[in-house]
Amino acid sequence: MITLDQAQIRARLPHTGDMCLLRAVSGCDARGIRCVADSHRLAANPLRTAAGLGAANAVEYAAQAMALHAMLQQPDRPQGKGEPAAHGMLASVRRLVLHRPRLDDLVDDLSIRAVPVSLDGQGALYEFDVRCAGQAVAEGRAIVLFPARQAVDGIGVP
Repeated sequence: MITLDQAQIRARLPHTGDMCLLRAVSGCDARGIRCVADSHRLAANPLRTAAGLGAANAVEYAAQAMALHAMLQQPDRPQGKGEPAAHGMLASVRRLVLHRPRLDDLVDDLSIRAVPVSLDGQGALYEFDVRCAGQAVAEGRAIVLFPARQAVDGIGVP
């Protein structure tokens, strides 16, 4: 079972500064990933608007968890250390259910879970849910694509 702190997460995700929303990975294996976040309470959260932090932003929390899971489960894919990481792109979100209108009014940490339904070198289908104090905040399914890396001269690199 893999666990990571925020510094280890930041070393793996392309998100910098406050845009790295996750605080920790509490568990990760082939069956899925569980993460913890408290950034929804930050006034400086980059997703927050004058109206607050809408619950639809839970998708970004889940997407970051999915990206971490895919990287950790496919260690042969580049993950930094001198080579550009092979980052995924969120292609589709389906069956999204938001159980509340906002995230910024939640006092407790968010618990994010992502479970792969299908995962290969080209992309992944995940089911995800975001909870707070045991209560559902958001849930759905997402497709993440892993575009082929491009070399400097434009020739694809496997």
